[in-house]
Amino acid sequence: MSNVWHGLLMEHPMYFIAVFFAATFIGYLGLPFFMWTIFILALGYGLGLSVVALSILGVLLAIFLTPPLRRIFISSFLMKMMKNLVPKISETERTALEAGVVWVESDLFSGKPDFKKLINEDYSVLSSEEQEFLNGPTNELCKLLNDWEIWRTRKLSDESFNFIKEKGFLGMIIPKKYGGLGFSASAHADVIAKISSRSITAAITVMVPNSLGPAELLLHYGTEEQKNTWLPKLASGEVVPCFGLTEPNAGSDAGAITSEGVLFKGEDGRVKIRLNWNKRWITLASISDVIGLAFKLKDPEGLIGDNKDIGITCALIPSKAQGVHLGRRHDPLSIPFYNCPTQGVDVIVDAENSIIGGIEKAGHGWKMLMESLGAGRGVSLPSLSCGGNALCARVSSNHAMIRKQFGVSIGLFEGVQEPLARIGASNYYLEAMRRYTLGALDRGIAPPVVTAMCKYYATEKFRDAVNDSMDVLGGAGISLGPKNLIGSGFMASPISITVEGANILTRTLMIFGQGALRAHPFAFKEVDAIGKGDLVGFDHAFWGHIGHVVRNTCRIILLSLTRGHLSSRGTGGAVGRYYQKLSWASTGFALLADIAMGLLGGKLKFKEKLAGRFADILSWMYIAMATLRRFEAEGSLKEDLPLVHYSLRHAFSQIQRSFEGIHANLEVPVIGWIFKYPIRWLSRFNRFDSAISDSLGTEVVKIYTQDSAQRDRLTSGIYIPTETSEALGFQEQAFKATMASKPIVKKIKKAMRAKQLKKGSITDALKDAVSQSIITSDEMQALKRAEELCFEAIQVDCFTEEEYVSRV
Repeated sequence: MSNVWHGLLMEHPMYFIAVFFAATFIGYLGLPFFMWTIFILALGYGLGLSVVALSILGVLLAIFLTPPLRRIFISSFLMKMMKNLVPKISETERTALEAGVVWVESDLFSGKPDFKKLINEDYSVLSSEEQEFLNGPTNELCKLLNDWEIWRTRKLSDESFNFIKEKGFLGMIIPKKYGGLGFSASAHADVIAKISSRSITAAITVMVPNSLGPAELLLHYGTEEQKNTWLPKLASGEVVPCFGLTEPNAGSDAGAITSEGVLFKGEDGRVKIRLNWNKRWITLASISDVIGLAFKLKDPEGLIGDNKDIGITCALIPSKAQGVHLGRRHDPLSIPFYNCPTQGVDVIVDAENSIIGGIEKAGHGWKMLMESLGAGRGVSLPSLSCGGNALCARVSSNHAMIRKQFGVSIGLFEGVQEPLARIGASNYYLEAMRRYTLGALDRGIAPPVVTAMCKYYATEKFRDAVNDSMDVLGGAGISLGPKNLIGSGFMASPISITVEGANILTRTLMIFGQGALRAHPFAFKEVDAIGKGDLVGFDHAFWGHIGHVVRNTCRIILLSLTRGHLSSRGTGGAVGRYYQKLSWASTGFALLADIAMGLLGGKLKFKEKLAGRFADILSWMYIAMATLRRFEAEGSLKEDLPLVHYSLRHAFSQIQRSFEGIHANLEVPVIGWIFKYPIRWLSRFNRFDSAISDSLGTEVVKIYTQDSAQRDRLTSGIYIPTETSEALGFQEQAFKATMASKPIVKKIKKAMRAKQLKKGSITDALKDAVSQSIITSDEMQALKRAEELCFEAIQVDCFTEEEYVSRV
């Protein structure tokens, strides 16, 4: 029997193919190792191996399947060999890696996402109390704010700032028992989004005390005495905080700070700190009452332990303490929020009272910063950016229908529709990403890789949206003044790109640099086990990793051959195909990441262009999943399908482009050539993406250029004034009048085509149209009113020479 099978295999290649696919299917299903053992022994028997050979093979497989034997004879040697190959993790890197938790990114990194779990993740919603605050005090604040006056006078009005303090805006994250509002991350985020649509200066002023700073650090790490002393004052606005982290030589590399605190014993016998610092770009510093300060603490006299270099520590320093220098300001692209340098020269404070968490928490500052930033990156800047993006969608679509050239609204020109479609789609998928992330944060889950993705793409896409809006608005976008609704956003967008970790490094170092270790099911466990000399842990992680690679290799073969059709359709329906593509992309990403890590090892850390492309794939998979979750959470509305299709097709086009970039630049001998040529060619032929058609873009634009409940729902998070004395309020009125007059215009044009009216301008034909009863006199007045409103709405600001040079 054995010889017959052997003959068939040798003489008939199709049997080899059958065996190959049998093995591939076993791998695809992720069956345990003993199934592979049976398969290998059966294959050996079929190939005619002798009894001796089969016995040797059986012994080797038995060793492999018996963990204690495998560790002695195989894993111990592998562990020694890999010790010099894997990247070494410093203590600061370890702290950053261990901060926060791993969330849905691990599914996307696995190669086999569990869509049932991912689609049922909590979706962000507000409580009735939080919604009332958004509809009440937040709207009231927005009504007080005048963005042009803030820009012109270079400050928030006293009335606005006092209102912010009195209504508790500075204490949204502080629990009610300390006098704060005790809001969820979602409520905090929605407040920021709405304010940012009115004034970025005001949004930043509210945002910073609720982000990384004294309140956040005290809540998680402060002593009860510190909480009771500071939190009520921070919540009421009696004390305005700032946080000093960035220095001339320590930006994204926050661990490079040189600010120093030295412990000594005071005359009263208590342990004191003598502080010296030089910080810059510290928001609210010059108007602050307390500075949260990050510095390196030293203990030369051994007052609190044996370690003389204790490490990064966070402390609260009164702004009026002797030696603190404040008062100067930076000018961040003319956006007039308080952003300032601060220095401290021999500032002396009590150690126990000042160090957040007391002396016990000395040296824990880096961990505090990493954990707090891991949450904050998913709230503040994404919400500011999403609010700005939604404003761009509203303003640019208004203008596109109001502004006419060659007798028609410019929104009907396909050239204008291209940027409008990009703005409209990004408004949908960025809000989906923001909501999906907030659902985790509301449950106390702070996934730093996910929040880094959220911060990076929200701020980058806001920059794209405001640039596209500039193209649509043209001269109305570049002429500053009270009527300009996007000028400040255009100037401010690079600020968000820069802060809380510059985007360039966020993409290359955090999203994939940390994600490759954190989100991978085995990589960090392997590296950690090698570092600790843990053979049992290494054995479990390494062979689990091998199984992971085998499974994904088999999966990518079958999914590529079937173009993903072999995988789950998720919720099915109109979006089912996207789940299959996402599963396919996840498998390709997981396998390619393993290949890159295996071939490049520690060198991958410095291949930032490759790391950036991996980061893009992981991020766009997350955005795609968030978009699918939003569509399902909002009732799978058919009217939203154009937005869903556009968003997901765009996501997969970015994924495809990044895969091709990795294939072309994986510079390793032999295998690099295989990826650069045959695999890249096959990838281009067998693509994840499908083109965004012109008609799909037009469908997206129609959603935003019609006066509808859907349009209002998609931009519901921004502040839209009802007063026509406001630029946006007036633009809204002109837009509504324009849309209401469209049926009237249609009647007149139809009469012109029928030669009932002389061809020419609509305005010139009005009287004849009324006299021939084509339209009524009321309709004529409505059309005239619409044209008057449109003419006024497209006017731009101008100034006398004296007004221009003395605007401040």
